[in-house]
Amino acid sequence: MALVVICGQPCSGKSTAAACLAEALKDTEPRPSVRIIDESSLHLNRNQSYADMTVEKNLRGVLRSEVDRSVSKDSIIIVDSLNNIKGYRYELWCLARAAGVRYCVLFCDVEEACCRKWNETRMEREEPSYNDKIFEDLVRRFEKPDRRNRWDSPLFELWPSRDGIEKSSAAIVDALSYLTKKVDSKTRDVKILQPTIATQNTRVSEANSLYEMDKATQEVINVIIEAQSQALGGPISGVSLGPNLPTINVSKSVGLPELRRLRRTFIKLTGQTSLSGRPPPSDADSAKRMFADYLNRELGGS
Repeated sequence: MALVVICGQPCSGKSTAAACLAEALKDTEPRPSVRIIDESSLHLNRNQSYADMTVEKNLRGVLRSEVDRSVSKDSIIIVDSLNNIKGYRYELWCLARAAGVRYCVLFCDVEEACCRKWNETRMEREEPSYNDKIFEDLVRRFEKPDRRNRWDSPLFELWPSRDGIEKSSAAIVDALSYLTKKVDSKTRDVKILQPTIATQNTRVSEANSLYEMDKATQEVINVIIEAQSQALGGPISGVSLGPNLPTINVSKSVGLPELRRLRRTFIKLTGQTSLSGRPPPSDADSAKRMFADYLNRELGGS
């Protein structure tokens, strides 16, 4: 149904805004499926996740992969994180476009001094907070959303330090209306992103065997991404696909775009092979076995 990106400086009320929006969505009829994706839901520590640029990049990769697996036309996904880099918000916008769902940004606009005070209060209460060095670095690198950017639009702005955050807050109400409004041919104020040729996965549907291959290779990619999520983006080895199937060894961290590229190449090569007279894999296990062998060769596995 939709992807909602919560954006703001550290300790600006983003989690409260996400919780209020999720609660408001649950009060609507028909009640949509709502999920909040944040660091805590993936068992990640704030300070450890932003300790340096490498681990922060891994964090964004883990969150992006989880969003990619979760976003669908049957649920509303709320990404509760800093989302402080405009390039990263663009990547999330692309995921929404590929899924063909609505997209919006909910921005908690809070002065730096207020964010710092709230962070210090959390530290005193021994609640999840940022240490001073990480806090200053995140504030310095924050890129404020701009509604003129398509990946920041529509933009709903909250002012927690001035008005607080409640389900009745104007931005929450406006976002709720945008996410739940029924769309028809006359609707102009709600935009449902449409996938393009570049964002659609190649699917060969002429034969059932090729369809099974497409489905099986996607399942293999999902297994690899899940294993890398558990390893926080580090190298993995011995990823099991099931009984009587080869394991996958990945000698380096590999992102979802590269896995998708390899998958498309594999399907294309297999299709060319079938045209030359050799049959494609006859079942899902055969497709997984061939794809696993291909990935082990391409990614440097044994």
